[in-house]
Amino acid sequence: MYLSNKIEGGRFVALKIIKNLEKYREAAKLEINVLEKIIERDPHNEHHCVQMLGWFDYFGHMCISFELLSLSTFDFLKNNNFSPYPLSQIRHMAHQICHAVNFLHDNQLTHTDLKPENILFVDSQYSVIYNPEKVQNEAFLLNDTTVRLVDFGSATFDHEHHSSIISTRHYRAPEVILGLGWGHPCDVWSIGCILFEYYAGYTLFQTHDNKEHLAMMERIHGPLPQKMIRRSRKQYFYRGQLVWNECSVAGRYVKSKCKPLQKYLSSQSSEHHQFFDLLRQLLEYEPSKRITLSSALSHPLDLVKSE
Repeated sequence: MYLSNKIEGGRFVALKIIKNLEKYREAAKLEINVLEKIIERDPHNEHHCVQMLGWFDYFGHMCISFELLSLSTFDFLKNNNFSPYPLSQIRHMAHQICHAVNFLHDNQLTHTDLKPENILFVDSQYSVIYNPEKVQNEAFLLNDTTVRLVDFGSATFDHEHHSSIISTRHYRAPEVILGLGWGHPCDVWSIGCILFEYYAGYTLFQTHDNKEHLAMMERIHGPLPQKMIRRSRKQYFYRGQLVWNECSVAGRYVKSKCKPLQKYLSSQSSEHHQFFDLLRQLLEYEPSKRITLSSALSHPLDLVKSE
């Protein structure tokens, strides 16, 4: 699977090509079905989801054409030497992301693979910030933070079979790790991880191991709820406590990489405190208590504002 460009009707489009293998073909058909539903429910492209222009079968290879977009929010961050986005720009991107995913949830869909790589800028042109003290260019500042949500290959309708493991590791919600089942709130958790990454310039949960992931969560958010621990069938706990040795190599790694959420604040301004209040609600352990995206959109932070 890869992206290519071609000219269609005198303009460039993005072309997603899926290999002629049965399992990939079936997955492509499911993605096309989701994209068609999005077009049906959002004919004027008002909900910040990528627009499918059409699809065709080329000798067994499924091909889907899309509006041509620019860099992903991750690639821009990487190209900018992982300098965090300004909070004003994060607010604008957050509004669009929450709006797009709330639209999916209203239509009984869970994206299940939200991450910075799956959020693309419509136009990633930028201005250069010059630092006169260092006598050098310091960072890039986007001219326009309009984004589109992409990659609906794993999107799942509420009535469909729910795979036990979803989401890219770093954005995976605790209920998924604990095998408790999942629904729309797992997308909300992923958005919290994404917004933190925009703010800090690095991933909140940098790990590839379930138990280490849980240990990071507890160091950042405090102990997991006993209700969730009791329901979990995973062998990560003993007598209601995570089996974890803080003196081990992994334990020292977690201790060095993670700290309570509020300690990541880069400013004591009310705006930054409001942003972290929203993060705390997006990253609530209990899915039933996690903020909904409709509520997030009316949070005092006022997500719609931008530079």
